[in-house]
Amino acid sequence: MTEKEMMQKNIEEFSRLQDYMVDSEKESIAYKKMKRRYTELKVILTASGINLTELDFIKE
Repeated sequence: MTEKEMMQKNIEEFSRLQDYMVDSEKESIAYKKMKRRYTELKVILTASGINLTELDFIKE
């Protein structure tokens, strides 16, 4: 997998994950697990130089 394909995959996962988070209760176990992955993806994308201003609508 090329670096570009990996970035695309991570961006798509970040977006999809946020959709799931919006539909979940913030106190649920599932939300807390999603939040952990959300944070991981946010770090990966930021470190890769991706500007999350437009992509991050959860902003936690």
